[in-house]
Amino acid sequence: MARTRKPVVPGWFTETEAGTGTEAGTGTEAGDGTEAGDGTEAGDGTEAGDGPGPADFRLLGTRCGACGAVFFPREDFFCRAPGCDGTDLTEVPLSRRGTVWSYTDGRYRPPPPYVSDPEVPWQPRALVAVELAAERMVVLGQAPPDVSVAALRVGMEVELVPGVLGEDTETVWTTWWWRPVETDGAGETDRTDGTDGAGRPNGTTGGGRDL
Repeated sequence: MARTRKPVVPGWFTETEAGTGTEAGTGTEAGDGTEAGDGTEAGDGTEAGDGPGPADFRLLGTRCGACGAVFFPREDFFCRAPGCDGTDLTEVPLSRRGTVWSYTDGRYRPPPPYVSDPEVPWQPRALVAVELAAERMVVLGQAPPDVSVAALRVGMEVELVPGVLGEDTETVWTTWWWRPVETDGAGETDRTDGTDGAGRPNGTTGGGRDL
């Protein structure tokens, strides 16, 4: 029996079919929220130097029509900016790329409603706070399972990719992950010499500002 894919928080990101860049009924067209500096060509949904993941996969925020403030998590009722009483909020896709502002790893199993199988031993996951390229707001998310804190450093470029938070026999709970952008040359993470790309020993549990 085919399992149902459900976003862990409806409306926070575009929903894509597994392994494709096709959006499933989100009402958001790729490229309609082009921001300066994120490498997206207006209207074509592709990105220069695009890495893993569909180019049209985005976090969805809202923008106030009165003051222009952008919110994530989204705000659909009233503007949260001090001094603004605007109520006209429009959905906007946010930048796919940003830079690591801070990071750490989660070494304990979060309590419900976090989705996880209590029968499976908990594996630490890297948590990344990312400053978005255009909006300059900081958004928290997990790194993919194959990316540890040893592969991260403050200021490195990361990109948004579709992820899976958990699954059972009926449902696959989808989310977003922040994955380091593959680069060549100095500063690239070296996982074979016992240090990360910034010269720190592997196993460092965090960096940057406090989360």
